Amino acid sequence: MPNRPHLPRAAAFLALLVSFLTVGCRAQTPSDVLSPDMARRIALTIRAKAQLPFNYDVKVGDRKPSLQAGWDEVTVFLGEHDKPLKPMAFLVSKDGKTLAQMNTFDLSKDPKTLVSDAGRPARGGSEAAPVDIVVFDDLECPFCARMHAEMFPAVLNRYGDKVRIAYKDNPLTQIHPWATHAAVDADCLAQQSNAGYWNLVDHLHEHLADIGVDPSAKPGPDGKQPEKSLAVAVVQLDRATLDEGRREKVNEAKLEACVKKQDDAPVRAGLAEGEQLNVNGVPALFINGEMITGAVPIEYVYRAIDSALTAQGITPPPAVPLPSLDEAAPKSN
Repeated sequence: MPNRPHLPRAAAFLALLVSFLTVGCRAQTPSDVLSPDMARRIALTIRAKAQLPFNYDVKVGDRKPSLQAGWDEVTVFLGEHDKPLKPMAFLVSKDGKTLAQMNTFDLSKDPKTLVSDAGRPARGGSEAAPVDIVVFDDLECPFCARMHAEMFPAVLNRYGDKVRIAYKDNPLTQIHPWATHAAVDADCLAQQSNAGYWNLVDHLHEHLADIGVDPSAKPGPDGKQPEKSLAVAVVQLDRATLDEGRREKVNEAKLEACVKKQDDAPVRAGLAEGEQLNVNGVPALFINGEMITGAVPIEYVYRAIDSALTAQGITPPPAVPLPSLDEAAPKSN
């Protein structure tokens, strides 16, 4: 892959909400078509201020009236050479002396509706709970297991039915070979039992270090533990799912058929949704729309929940003693 200098600076520039750049003292051209000189001034100013790399193209479009008093609008097309260019709207002052870049964002939608938990097994409060926590989870992820061990029961102990927690599938298949299989098994169980789903998720996160280890295998002469096996993990996952189904008295034939079929379409849907939401790591929590990524300290989760409650005029409950993460987390690497 070729070197791409200054890409972080370029990305930061393009994300600015408002930035004002001086483009020189130049009278406005009567025509809607910018003069070649003015177009070049705009392009070079953007390139210099953003420190765009040499392989970025900057093409300036025509000038047109703007809704902003005292300004006209011009579209600038930016992007890597030989790739589709992305349009960005800029404003040019009527006197041609100043360039501004301004973005507008839709505030009409409730952030809580950004991620829906519809159709997913939930824990905690009802659908009317003031705070929804939707977690993109990977059942083979040690960081997810660590967050899971701390978040339950800490959040529910503190907030009770004020929060509703749902998990969505986001297995990192490149590094976790049995994560998709585990997600499919859990989803099969969820079709018949909400409690069974959560019992299985609790079990898999808690026993992460043991899954894939043949219980009959013995450590080598040097004391090294036997390697984990995908085939062994699959057998263990299916057995745990079916055992939990029997405990919950579900339709065993239906559950077994679902486990055997291994339809991963719902899992792929979760991955696609995560991609649309810019989820690039797990665990990823959406707390009434506020995204928190990684096994962060529980205080950050509390802070986001308190903020969501306060925004609705609800006084957050007092803090409770924090659990010991080292004691609660599964022993895995």
